[in-house]
Amino acid sequence: MSQFRPAKRRVEVSVGDSVRILRELQELSQNQLSKLTGIPQTTLSAIENDRVRLGVERAKVLARALRCHPAVLVFPGWDVEQQSAA
Repeated sequence: MSQFRPAKRRVEVSVGDSVRILRELQELSQNQLSKLTGIPQTTLSAIENDRVRLGVERAKVLARALRCHPAVLVFPGWDVEQQSAA
C-alpha cells in the first residue's frame, strides 16, 4: 500500500452534495433512488439540500443502493492525513 497516497480534499462537499453526486454519477433520478431504497423522494430532496440529517440507518440504505461505503456519505470531507496526524 505504500505506493498509494491518500486523496486530498479539493472542494468542500456537504453530506447532501455527496448523496447527489453519487446519485447523478449513477444516472439515477431521485424517484428511481426512492424506489430502490424505500426512502420518500421528498426526503431524498431534503437530504440533498441539507435540510434533513442523513443519519446512520439512511446512510446504510443509500450506500447499498449507490454501491459505496456509508462513510463516503456520512463523512464526505474527511481527510486521512489530517486525522492521522492528530
